[in-house]
Amino acid sequence: MRIKRAAVVTTAVLMSASLLAACGGGGSSSGGSADGIYSIYIGEPENPLVPGNTTESEGSQVLKALFTPLVTFNDEDNSVEYNGVAESVESEDNITWTVKLKDGWTFHDGTPVTSESFTKAWSYNALSTNAFGASYFFENIEGYADLQGSDTAEPTATELSGLSVVDDTTFTVKLNGPFAIFPLTLGYTAFDPLPEAFYADPTAFGARPIGNGPFKADSDFVPGQGFTVTKYDDYAGDNAAKSAGVNFKVYTELNTGYNDIQGGGLDIMLDLPEDAWATARDQFGDRYADRARPDITSLGFPTYDPRFQDPNVRKAFSMAIDRQAIATAIFTDTRTPADSFASPVVEGYREDACGATCELNADEANRLLDEAGFDRSQPVDLWFNAGAGHDSWMTAVGNQIRENLGVDYALRGDLQFAQYLPLQDAKGMTGPFRSSWIMDYPSIYNFLSPLYSSAALPPAGSNATFFSDPAFDAALAEGNNAEDIDAATADYQKAEDILFQQMPATPLFYGLNQAVWSDRVSDVKIDNTGDIVLEDVVVS
Repeated sequence: MRIKRAAVVTTAVLMSASLLAACGGGGSSSGGSADGIYSIYIGEPENPLVPGNTTESEGSQVLKALFTPLVTFNDEDNSVEYNGVAESVESEDNITWTVKLKDGWTFHDGTPVTSESFTKAWSYNALSTNAFGASYFFENIEGYADLQGSDTAEPTATELSGLSVVDDTTFTVKLNGPFAIFPLTLGYTAFDPLPEAFYADPTAFGARPIGNGPFKADSDFVPGQGFTVTKYDDYAGDNAAKSAGVNFKVYTELNTGYNDIQGGGLDIMLDLPEDAWATARDQFGDRYADRARPDITSLGFPTYDPRFQDPNVRKAFSMAIDRQAIATAIFTDTRTPADSFASPVVEGYREDACGATCELNADEANRLLDEAGFDRSQPVDLWFNAGAGHDSWMTAVGNQIRENLGVDYALRGDLQFAQYLPLQDAKGMTGPFRSSWIMDYPSIYNFLSPLYSSAALPPAGSNATFFSDPAFDAALAEGNNAEDIDAATADYQKAEDILFQQMPATPLFYGLNQAVWSDRVSDVKIDNTGDIVLEDVVVS
């Protein structure tokens, strides 16, 4: 899913960014209360809180409190575990899968979680007329194409033909072909169940979701403020909430949140301002934790813009950037230069897969730019979302482009995250743009298909570069049709090799989650998807 998080800018860091050219909120009310509720920092979600249309980090953190998926992932090795709603997910041919549910699961309105809670939700999410951002996650299910309309034709069906309800706790999924990693995908929020109440009033549901998770919403989510969720006493899972509730507090600036947590107005903050990276561990002591983030930050190219339609132009910009210099001077080595389109934590990652194209080489970059006939007299716009501290490193990128390619730049960082993403989806990027993705499930496929496949073109998905290549799509399809995960991964890597040839984006950095918390709470942990384990937090 697309992620917002980074850090705020300081004067010292902006000075560092200028030197690199030579290299080539929310409120501040109390943080919880004596009733056992704690507060946590989030940014503004892009959309109403519906699983099938929440494809970014801020809304996803909220939905993890309110919903429990079919499967979960082992925190150490990312393997599938059946600690969620599913008793089992099995197949003899990787095409037809049988999903068996555990008894006793209920939604927060008391209605049971049944097979139809999943099959009906998946069809709704996939239907193109609903314009849900996670629609493409269902593309492998038989009948998906019939649910996709066009500018001139309506969908020919409204339900996925590959889904069949056997009984209240059993349903089958027939795919278009073998898909060995299918059970992995079921840990993502897009596959969460929906109660009948959703269909009665989707708008009201998006403000006050009714899930099956360890916490329940008792009031509407207020844009710009947030809301409080409370412990669901009838929760059927093993991971019941250890607190009375969570107050999700919306901020527009990381710096404001950090000031609040220092002053007692906030209990938990995941990711810190730049000027706290080096000092937070000492300041907070045993109330500090960090963990490698399963993500990637890239510089996306608007392939619909004539200036960036030539792959050689995109390669030239990639080779004009000194990633290590920025990681050291701006991020104080809390970021690692990216060498693949995938995160190092997922199955299929290859070290140094990008090779020379992701390394500084100003001479080769200029040769490629000259060969493409790029007009250097016109500056390029560099886009990023506001309030999350991207100014400093995007300034450094711009300075390197100007120094190494002789192309000037203009920063375009005035939109908040919730406005920035829709503009991407509307082909509104007039130059290279910040793009970040965090793992939905632990496979290289999750870093390729959602961002670069034709099926993931907006509004159905998150392919904001609008890259579309039949050979890339075919390589992904070969992986999907493989007999096992190892064979599938090999084909997905072939698809990644095509990306290195075309470079619709250039990999830049892998991140680090850093969390701090107040002395009111304990047992704060970062999970393997980069979120706080909300249900485990204890309030003193």
